[in-house]
Amino acid sequence: MPTDKIIKIPSKRKNLYLRVTQGHFATSHSHTNYYIDVTTQKTRLSEAKAVAQELLPYYDSTTMVDTILCLDGTEVIATCLAEELTRGGHINMNAHQTIYVMTPEHTVGSQLLLRDNMIPMVEGKHVLILAASVTTGYTALGAIQAVDYYGGHVVGVSAIFATTDKVGEYTVRSCFNPNDLPDYASYLAHECPQCKAGVRLDALINGHGYSKL
Repeated sequence: MPTDKIIKIPSKRKNLYLRVTQGHFATSHSHTNYYIDVTTQKTRLSEAKAVAQELLPYYDSTTMVDTILCLDGTEVIATCLAEELTRGGHINMNAHQTIYVMTPEHTVGSQLLLRDNMIPMVEGKHVLILAASVTTGYTALGAIQAVDYYGGHVVGVSAIFATTDKVGEYTVRSCFNPNDLPDYASYLAHECPQCKAGVRLDALINGHGYSKL
C-alpha cells in the first residue's frame, strides 16, 4: 500500500473486507483522501465469490442478464457472478442460460471500443456493468454510453465500492458505500484542499492499482 497504515473495513461476510489507506491520491478525474484497494477482491477466488454473492440478490430473481461488461479488471468477480446467476435450483431469471463475460478495449481518449467479433455479445443483449469502484461516475457513464452505442440494453451498474447511488438513470449497487467510509472525499484537482494546503501527493491511482510518488 502507498502508506503504512492499512484499514480493513469488515462486511457481514467474514471473507469480504474493504482495504483502504488514507492520504493524498490522484486519479485521472479527481483527487481523493483515500486509496481503495480492491486488488484481492478482483484476484483472489474466495473474495471474488464473496463479492458476487453480495451483489447477487440485486439481480438473481428480477433481472435478465445476457452479458457482464467488466471494468477495472473485474473478470474473476464477473465469472463468479455469472455462475451464480445461471445456477439452477432456485428462482432465477438466468437459470441454465449462458452469460457472456467480456472486457472492452479503451482508446487513447479513454473511450470504450468493441471489435466486430465482440459486438454480438452486446448488441440486443441485456448488459450488466461491473466496476471495481464508482466514485466520480465518469468511467461507468462511458460504459453506459458504449453499451447504448453498440445496441445493448443496460440493466444495472455494480461495484465493490461506490460513493454515488446513481449514474445517469441507473442505480449503482455496491458492497461498500460512504456509510462504510463516511469521511471519504473526492475533489476536482483545482479544488483539492490538500493541494491548497501544500500536501504532496502520495500516489497516482487507477483501476490497476497505485504508483508511489
